[in-house]
Amino acid sequence: MRPFKAYLIEEAAGKSHGGFVTMDEARLDPGEVTIRVAFSSINYKDALAATGAGRIVRRFPCVGGIDLSGIVETSSDTRFKAGDPVVATGFVLGVAHHGGFAEFARLPADWVRPLPAGLTLREAMAIGTAGFTAALAIMRMEQNGLAPARGPVIVSGATGGVGSMAVDLLAKLGYRVTALTGKESEFDYLKRLGATEVMYRAALDLAHVRSLEKEQWAGAVDNLGGEVLAWMASSMRHGGTIASIGLAAGTTLNTTVMPFILRAVCLLGIDSGTVADALRDDIWRRLGSDLRPQHLREMTREIRFDELPDAFDAFVQGKARGRVVVEVAGV
Repeated sequence: MRPFKAYLIEEAAGKSHGGFVTMDEARLDPGEVTIRVAFSSINYKDALAATGAGRIVRRFPCVGGIDLSGIVETSSDTRFKAGDPVVATGFVLGVAHHGGFAEFARLPADWVRPLPAGLTLREAMAIGTAGFTAALAIMRMEQNGLAPARGPVIVSGATGGVGSMAVDLLAKLGYRVTALTGKESEFDYLKRLGATEVMYRAALDLAHVRSLEKEQWAGAVDNLGGEVLAWMASSMRHGGTIASIGLAAGTTLNTTVMPFILRAVCLLGIDSGTVADALRDDIWRRLGSDLRPQHLREMTREIRFDELPDAFDAFVQGKARGRVVVEVAGV
Protein backbone atom coordinates (compact mmCIF):
# COMPACT_ATOMS: atom_id res chain seq x y z
CA MET A 1 0.00 0.00 0.00
CA ARG A 2 1.34 3.42 -0.92
CA PRO A 3 1.67 6.20 1.66
CA PHE A 4 -1.64 8.06 1.94
CA LYS A 5 -3.13 11.38 3.01
CA ALA A 6 -5.07 11.61 6.27
CA TYR A 7 -6.55 14.31 8.50
CA LEU A 8 -5.07 13.48 11.90
CA ILE A 9 -6.30 14.95 15.19
CA GLU A 10 -3.56 15.29 17.80
CA GLU A 11 -3.23 16.80 21.26
CA ALA A 12 -0.66 19.26 22.54
CA ALA A 13 -0.64 21.12 25.86
CA GLY A 14 -4.10 19.80 26.63
CA LYS A 15 -5.61 21.12 23.40
CA SER A 16 -6.56 19.13 20.32
CA HIS A 17 -5.92 20.22 16.76
CA GLY A 18 -6.10 18.60 13.35
CA GLY A 19 -4.15 18.72 10.14
CA PHE A 20 -3.18 16.75 7.07
CA VAL A 21 -0.36 14.22 7.40
CA THR A 22 1.08 11.39 5.33
CA MET A 23 0.56 7.94 6.85
CA ASP A 24 1.52 4.41 5.87
CA GLU A 25 -0.10 1.02 6.33
CA ALA A 26 1.74 0.36 9.59
CA ARG A 27 -0.20 3.21 11.25
CA LEU A 28 -3.63 1.83 10.42
CA ASP A 29 -5.64 0.47 13.32
CA PRO A 30 -6.33 -3.27 13.72
CA GLY A 31 -9.20 -4.82 11.79
CA GLU A 32 -10.13 -7.45 9.28
CA VAL A 33 -11.19 -5.17 6.43
CA THR A 34 -8.99 -2.59 4.71
CA ILE A 35 -10.94 -0.03 2.68
CA ARG A 36 -9.90 2.47 0.04
CA VAL A 37 -12.05 5.39 1.12
CA ALA A 38 -14.04 7.07 -1.64
CA PHE A 39 -16.20 9.49 0.37
CA SER A 40 -16.76 10.67 3.91
CA SER A 41 -18.98 13.39 5.36
CA ILE A 42 -18.95 16.08 8.02
CA ASN A 43 -21.16 15.80 11.07
CA TYR A 44 -21.41 18.16 14.04
CA LYS A 45 -19.46 15.60 16.05
CA ASP A 46 -16.66 15.67 13.47
CA ALA A 47 -16.40 19.44 13.70
CA LEU A 48 -16.24 19.39 17.50
CA ALA A 49 -13.50 16.76 17.36
CA ALA A 50 -11.43 18.45 14.67
CA THR A 51 -11.54 21.92 16.20
CA GLY A 52 -11.27 20.91 19.84
CA ALA A 53 -14.55 22.70 20.55
CA GLY A 54 -15.80 19.55 22.25
CA ARG A 55 -14.06 16.74 24.12
CA ILE A 56 -14.99 14.14 21.54
CA VAL A 57 -11.77 12.31 20.71
CA ARG A 58 -11.03 9.50 23.17
CA ARG A 59 -7.50 8.71 22.07
CA PHE A 60 -4.76 10.68 20.36
CA PRO A 61 -3.68 10.71 17.65
CA CYS A 62 -6.82 9.77 15.75
CA VAL A 63 -7.91 10.21 12.14
CA GLY A 64 -11.23 12.05 12.18
CA GLY A 65 -14.43 11.18 10.34
CA ILE A 66 -17.26 9.08 11.80
CA ASP A 67 -18.53 8.10 8.33
CA LEU A 68 -16.94 6.48 5.30
CA SER A 69 -17.78 4.65 2.11
CA GLY A 70 -15.38 2.96 -0.25
CA ILE A 71 -14.05 -0.19 -1.86
CA VAL A 72 -12.58 -3.14 -0.02
CA GLU A 73 -8.84 -3.51 -0.66
CA THR A 74 -8.28 -6.65 1.40
CA SER A 75 -10.29 -8.68 3.87
CA SER A 76 -9.54 -11.62 6.14
CA ASP A 77 -13.25 -11.94 6.89
CA THR A 78 -15.22 -14.09 4.46
CA ARG A 79 -18.15 -11.66 4.45
CA PHE A 80 -16.11 -9.25 2.32
CA LYS A 81 -13.76 -9.53 -0.62
CA ALA A 82 -11.56 -7.15 -2.58
CA GLY A 83 -13.65 -4.88 -4.80
CA ASP A 84 -16.79 -4.89 -2.63
CA PRO A 85 -18.42 -1.47 -2.16
CA VAL A 86 -19.04 -0.89 1.55
CA VAL A 87 -20.16 1.70 4.09
CA ALA A 88 -19.29 2.24 7.75
CA THR A 89 -20.74 4.66 10.29
CA GLY A 90 -20.82 4.95 14.06
CA PHE A 91 -19.15 2.71 16.63
CA VAL A 92 -15.98 4.61 17.66
CA LEU A 93 -14.90 5.67 14.18
CA GLY A 94 -13.15 9.02 14.22
CA VAL A 95 -13.02 9.22 18.02
CA ALA A 96 -11.14 6.11 19.22
CA HIS A 97 -10.35 4.36 15.93
CA HIS A 98 -8.98 5.96 12.77
CA GLY A 99 -11.96 7.16 10.73
CA GLY A 100 -13.02 8.27 7.29
CA PHE A 101 -10.86 11.37 6.80
CA ALA A 102 -8.10 9.31 5.17
CA GLU A 103 -7.52 7.63 1.83
CA PHE A 104 -7.40 4.23 3.55
CA ALA A 105 -9.03 2.78 6.67
CA ARG A 106 -8.82 -0.58 8.40
CA LEU A 107 -11.86 -1.60 10.43
CA PRO A 108 -13.25 -4.56 12.35
CA ALA A 109 -15.49 -6.49 9.95
CA ASP A 110 -18.48 -6.15 12.28
CA TRP A 111 -18.42 -2.38 11.72
CA VAL A 112 -18.64 -2.70 7.94
CA ARG A 113 -21.81 -3.05 5.90
CA PRO A 114 -22.27 -3.79 2.18
CA LEU A 115 -23.32 -0.72 0.24
CA PRO A 116 -27.13 -0.74 0.45
CA ALA A 117 -28.99 -1.57 -2.74
CA GLY A 118 -30.32 1.58 -4.37
CA LEU A 119 -27.48 3.85 -3.19
CA THR A 120 -24.14 4.90 -4.67
CA LEU A 121 -21.07 5.40 -2.48
CA ARG A 122 -21.58 9.17 -2.76
CA GLU A 123 -25.28 8.95 -1.82
CA ALA A 124 -24.49 6.73 1.16
CA MET A 125 -22.30 9.50 2.54
CA ALA A 126 -24.87 12.18 1.73
CA ILE A 127 -27.08 10.17 4.10
CA GLY A 128 -24.31 9.13 6.51
CA THR A 129 -24.69 9.17 10.26
CA ALA A 130 -27.18 12.06 10.03
CA GLY A 131 -29.64 10.17 7.85
CA PHE A 132 -29.06 6.93 9.72
CA THR A 133 -29.83 8.68 13.01
CA ALA A 134 -32.96 10.37 11.67
CA ALA A 135 -34.23 7.05 10.31
CA LEU A 136 -33.49 5.30 13.61
CA ALA A 137 -35.38 8.01 15.51
CA ILE A 138 -38.42 7.74 13.25
CA MET A 139 -38.48 3.95 13.44
CA ARG A 140 -38.22 4.05 17.25
CA MET A 141 -41.02 6.64 17.42
CA GLU A 142 -43.28 4.56 15.19
CA GLN A 143 -42.60 1.49 17.32
CA ASN A 144 -43.82 3.66 20.19
CA GLY A 145 -47.13 4.36 18.44
CA LEU A 146 -46.46 7.43 16.32
CA ALA A 147 -48.34 7.52 13.01
CA PRO A 148 -49.36 10.32 10.61
CA ALA A 149 -52.96 10.16 11.82
CA ARG A 150 -51.87 10.98 15.37
CA GLY A 151 -51.04 14.57 14.47
CA PRO A 152 -48.19 16.89 13.50
CA VAL A 153 -44.51 16.31 14.23
CA ILE A 154 -41.97 19.05 15.01
CA VAL A 155 -38.26 18.93 14.18
CA SER A 156 -35.82 21.28 15.94
CA GLY A 157 -32.45 22.26 14.53
CA ALA A 158 -34.18 21.60 11.25
CA THR A 159 -31.52 22.99 8.91
CA GLY A 160 -28.76 20.75 10.27
CA GLY A 161 -27.84 17.35 8.91
CA VAL A 162 -30.11 15.24 11.13
CA GLY A 163 -32.82 17.91 11.09
CA SER A 164 -32.90 18.20 7.30
CA MET A 165 -33.03 14.43 6.98
CA ALA A 166 -35.79 14.13 9.57
CA VAL A 167 -37.94 16.76 7.82
CA ASP A 168 -37.48 14.99 4.47
CA LEU A 169 -38.13 11.46 5.75
CA LEU A 170 -41.14 12.38 7.89
CA ALA A 171 -42.73 14.29 5.01
CA LYS A 172 -42.15 11.31 2.72
CA LEU A 173 -43.95 9.06 5.21
CA GLY A 174 -47.00 11.35 5.17
CA TYR A 175 -46.52 13.34 8.38
CA ARG A 176 -47.39 17.02 8.72
CA VAL A 177 -44.00 18.41 9.64
CA THR A 178 -43.27 21.66 11.44
CA ALA A 179 -39.62 22.71 11.12
CA LEU A 180 -38.23 24.79 14.00
CA THR A 181 -35.21 26.91 13.09
CA GLY A 182 -33.26 29.92 14.24
CA LYS A 183 -32.49 30.92 10.65
CA GLU A 184 -35.13 33.08 8.94
CA SER A 185 -33.18 32.86 5.70
CA GLU A 186 -33.78 29.10 5.48
CA PHE A 187 -37.59 29.02 5.58
CA ASP A 188 -37.86 28.33 1.85
CA TYR A 189 -35.22 25.58 2.04
CA LEU A 190 -37.21 23.77 4.74
CA LYS A 191 -40.44 24.10 2.77
CA ARG A 192 -38.66 22.52 -0.22
CA LEU A 193 -37.70 19.57 1.96
CA GLY A 194 -41.35 18.98 2.79
CA ALA A 195 -42.12 21.04 5.90
CA THR A 196 -45.76 22.14 5.95
CA GLU A 197 -44.94 24.89 8.45
CA VAL A 198 -41.76 26.64 9.59
CA MET A 199 -41.47 28.19 13.06
CA TYR A 200 -38.89 30.80 13.98
CA ARG A 201 -37.20 29.81 17.23
CA ALA A 202 -36.73 33.41 18.37
CA ALA A 203 -40.53 33.78 18.48
CA LEU A 204 -40.75 31.28 21.35
CA ASP A 205 -40.58 32.53 24.94
CA LEU A 206 -38.23 29.79 26.12
CA ALA A 207 -37.40 31.61 29.33
CA HIS A 208 -40.95 31.16 30.65
CA VAL A 209 -41.98 27.61 29.72
CA ARG A 210 -44.80 26.27 31.88
CA SER A 211 -44.97 22.66 33.06
CA LEU A 212 -47.83 22.08 30.62
CA GLU A 213 -48.27 24.25 27.55
CA LYS A 214 -50.96 23.94 24.88
CA GLU A 215 -51.00 20.43 23.37
CA GLN A 216 -49.62 20.61 19.84
CA TRP A 217 -47.32 17.77 18.79
CA ALA A 218 -47.83 14.04 18.38
CA GLY A 219 -44.10 13.62 17.81
CA ALA A 220 -40.91 15.61 18.09
CA VAL A 221 -37.34 15.14 16.86
CA ASP A 222 -35.02 17.27 18.96
CA ASN A 223 -31.47 18.09 17.92
CA LEU A 224 -30.88 20.90 20.42
CA GLY A 225 -31.59 19.89 24.00
CA GLY A 226 -31.80 22.57 26.71
CA GLU A 227 -34.76 24.94 26.76
CA VAL A 228 -36.10 23.78 23.39
CA LEU A 229 -36.44 20.21 24.60
CA ALA A 230 -38.17 21.42 27.78
CA TRP A 231 -40.66 23.41 25.68
CA MET A 232 -41.28 20.43 23.44
CA ALA A 233 -42.00 18.18 26.41
CA SER A 234 -44.51 20.70 27.79
CA SER A 235 -46.37 21.05 24.49
CA MET A 236 -46.75 17.41 23.45
CA ARG A 237 -50.15 15.87 22.87
CA HIS A 238 -51.33 13.03 25.08
CA GLY A 239 -49.31 9.92 24.25
CA GLY A 240 -46.81 11.91 22.24
CA THR A 241 -43.26 10.77 21.60
CA ILE A 242 -40.01 12.76 21.61
CA ALA A 243 -36.77 11.50 20.10
CA SER A 244 -33.82 13.20 21.80
CA ILE A 245 -30.84 13.24 19.44
CA GLY A 246 -28.63 16.29 19.95
CA LEU A 247 -27.32 18.86 22.37
CA ALA A 248 -26.40 21.82 20.18
CA ALA A 249 -28.25 24.23 22.50
CA GLY A 250 -27.32 22.66 25.82
CA THR A 251 -27.01 19.50 27.87
CA THR A 252 -29.37 20.41 30.71
CA LEU A 253 -33.10 19.67 30.81
CA ASN A 254 -35.14 21.84 33.14
CA THR A 255 -38.62 20.35 33.11
CA THR A 256 -41.08 18.58 35.40
CA VAL A 257 -42.61 15.14 35.45
CA MET A 258 -46.00 16.63 34.53
CA PRO A 259 -45.92 15.90 30.76
CA PHE A 260 -44.84 12.33 31.43
CA ILE A 261 -47.40 11.40 34.07
CA LEU A 262 -50.38 13.56 33.01
CA ARG A 263 -50.01 13.31 29.23
CA ALA A 264 -48.15 9.99 28.98
CA VAL A 265 -45.39 11.63 26.95
CA CYS A 266 -42.45 9.37 26.12
CA LEU A 267 -38.87 10.59 25.81
CA LEU A 268 -36.67 8.31 23.70
CA GLY A 269 -32.89 8.60 23.76
CA ILE A 270 -31.35 7.97 20.34
CA ASP A 271 -27.80 6.62 20.05
CA SER A 272 -26.89 5.61 16.51
CA GLY A 273 -23.34 4.55 17.33
CA THR A 274 -24.01 1.15 18.87
CA VAL A 275 -27.11 -0.17 17.10
CA ALA A 276 -27.59 -3.94 17.01
CA ASP A 277 -26.55 -5.60 13.75
CA ALA A 278 -30.03 -6.65 12.61
CA LEU A 279 -31.50 -3.19 13.19
CA ARG A 280 -28.48 -1.49 11.57
CA ASP A 281 -28.96 -3.63 8.47
CA ASP A 282 -32.68 -2.88 8.38
CA ILE A 283 -32.13 0.87 8.66
CA TRP A 284 -29.64 0.89 5.77
CA ARG A 285 -31.95 -1.33 3.71
CA ARG A 286 -34.82 1.10 4.20
CA LEU A 287 -32.62 4.14 3.49
CA GLY A 288 -31.97 2.62 0.08
CA SER A 289 -35.65 1.82 -0.54
CA ASP A 290 -38.82 3.13 1.13
CA LEU A 291 -36.95 5.59 3.39
CA ARG A 292 -34.65 6.87 0.66
CA PRO A 293 -34.54 10.68 1.10
CA GLN A 294 -36.52 12.59 -1.53
CA HIS A 295 -34.34 15.71 -1.59
CA LEU A 296 -30.84 14.34 -1.14
CA ARG A 297 -29.36 16.59 -3.81
CA GLU A 298 -31.15 19.67 -2.41
CA MET A 299 -29.69 19.21 1.07
CA THR A 300 -26.15 18.15 0.08
CA ARG A 301 -23.03 19.90 -1.11
CA GLU A 302 -19.72 18.25 -1.91
CA ILE A 303 -16.21 19.41 -1.13
CA ARG A 304 -12.74 18.17 -2.06
CA PHE A 305 -10.62 16.46 0.58
CA ASP A 306 -8.20 19.41 0.75
CA GLU A 307 -11.12 21.76 1.54
CA LEU A 308 -11.99 19.81 4.68
CA PRO A 309 -10.30 22.04 7.32
CA ASP A 310 -12.15 25.13 6.13
CA ALA A 311 -15.56 23.49 6.51
CA PHE A 312 -15.60 22.80 10.26
CA ASP A 313 -16.22 26.30 11.62
CA ALA A 314 -19.66 26.59 10.03
CA PHE A 315 -20.79 23.53 12.01
CA VAL A 316 -19.39 24.77 15.31
CA GLN A 317 -20.98 28.20 14.77
CA GLY A 318 -24.36 26.72 13.86
CA LYS A 319 -24.21 28.08 10.31
CA ALA A 320 -24.07 24.79 8.40
CA ARG A 321 -27.02 23.63 6.32
CA GLY A 322 -27.87 20.07 5.44
CA ARG A 323 -25.13 17.61 4.56
CA VAL A 324 -21.53 18.02 3.44
CA VAL A 325 -19.97 15.14 1.52
CA VAL A 326 -16.17 14.94 1.39
CA GLU A 327 -14.69 13.44 -1.77
CA VAL A 328 -11.66 11.68 -0.35
CA ALA A 329 -10.66 9.69 -3.42
CA GLY A 330 -13.91 9.35 -5.36
CA VAL A 331 -14.63 6.27 -7.46
